[in-house]
Amino acid sequence: MLKISCCLRGATRPPYNATVRCGLLRQQRNAPLRRGEETDMTLPVVLIHGIRVSGTMWDPVISQLNRPAIAVDLPGHGTRRAERFTMDAATRTVAAAIDRVGGSALVAGLSLGGYVGIATAGRFPRRVAGLVAIGCTASSAGTARVYRAAAALAGRFPEYANRLSAYGFRRALPKPVADAVLAGGVACEVMPEVVAALTAHDHLGALAAYPGPVWLVNGSRDPFRSDEQAFLAACHNGRLIRLPRTGHVTTLADPARLAGLLEHAASRTSPVGLARSQHGSGGRHLALK
Repeated sequence: MLKISCCLRGATRPPYNATVRCGLLRQQRNAPLRRGEETDMTLPVVLIHGIRVSGTMWDPVISQLNRPAIAVDLPGHGTRRAERFTMDAATRTVAAAIDRVGGSALVAGLSLGGYVGIATAGRFPRRVAGLVAIGCTASSAGTARVYRAAAALAGRFPEYANRLSAYGFRRALPKPVADAVLAGGVACEVMPEVVAALTAHDHLGALAAYPGPVWLVNGSRDPFRSDEQAFLAACHNGRLIRLPRTGHVTTLADPARLAGLLEHAASRTSPVGLARSQHGSGGRHLALK
């Protein structure tokens, strides 16, 4: 069961609920788009990977998309493993990728990639036509302490952490997906820098600064969904999607489902970053089951 909550800032109407028969992602996977839902095939997608891996993580999803797509390597990861990670450098990397595909794109990221996507949208809103932020709605002090401690251990013993990470990915994911995640290498030594940059960044402020459409996507079992309602409330035009029986890493387990979600978002996003709406400008809360 897929649940979507929608929130438009400045709501003037009372919320309403609706139920449809078919889950959104199943519909996108198994059926052609219905009339009135035609996808803008010219809008490309820029994809941002998670912590310690690389852009190869997205290869299985890219193979399922019906539009141009590019996956970046962030500083300290993949082909840029020797570089220092900063949020400034990460957002500039994404902005440069958007420029390479024409200057406007749907930006999507998982975990670290989702946080970087949020930061990019807040900093470069004219480049980000729409944002899909997956597994990145935790910002509490308690969460930060836990991941700061884990990152410190990984940075102190990177080779052991790399082997443990590779084992975890192979246990959690189908072999073709795990192979893609690991193809660009694992760089646990960058984790202390990344966690320091993430905990210092104002994610809610970046969302509040971005006027375009946002899809917040969380697995129902993902610990990174702990502050999802605060992230949704910060959006001007946000939707919250929950993937049933899905954790954090296992969001990647079904590339076709992720590709369907991205196609759905792109089909409702204009190249200039203004959301297409069939419900006018009033506020709404929508639940799809």
